[in-house]
Amino acid sequence: MADETEELREQFTEAFEGADYPVNNQMELVPALPNGPSTRFEAGDVQLTAMELATKLSSHQEFPYEDVESLVDDVIEGLKAEGTL
Repeated sequence: MADETEELREQFTEAFEGADYPVNNQMELVPALPNGPSTRFEAGDVQLTAMELATKLSSHQEFPYEDVESLVDDVIEGLKAEGTL
């Protein structure tokens, strides 16, 4: 699971680092995604689109985010809390 977590962390960082920080909500992240809401993240048995990620993690995110690292940290922690990781 650690490998999946690190692989997903890298994918999330790459996908979200182009956002215009600070970001105040999920919609402000969409322009940074290479395929918009249908951008896929995959590692091991875990497969999610950005849309699925947003739905699953809405209660785990605390906007605004000042940088990609804090956003990705919360995404990873949210996936763990949801039992995905």
